[in-house]
Amino acid sequence: MEFQSFSFGAIEIDGVTYEHDIVIDRGEVRKRKKKPSKQFRDQFGHTPVSINEKIPWKCDRLVIGTGTGALLVMEEVKKEARRRKIKLCIAPTAEAIELLKKNSDDTNAILHVTC
Repeated sequence: MEFQSFSFGAIEIDGVTYEHDIVIDRGEVRKRKKKPSKQFRDQFGHTPVSINEKIPWKCDRLVIGTGTGALLVMEEVKKEARRRKIKLCIAPTAEAIELLKKNSDDTNAILHVTC
């Protein structure tokens, strides 16, 4: 998987530009479906990553890119990662991409690209 570019509102992977949050699940890229987490928006000021989403748990490491830091990860997600013995890496999206470039073996990701 090759990350060509990332800027506010867009990320390019393997020649395809995505203008929405994405999930990388075992090498496949799909749109992040935030609807299950929308109920927490008022509480957090932003739609966080919640346990209600379809999180790509089948991995040894899960990288979550938080945009510029706006995307929050709920405590239940962190607890579930610990329970599953998955290394959770939470960082601004630009840093998350660098983590993915260096070592993506058995790694999935949720990347926030819109703020």
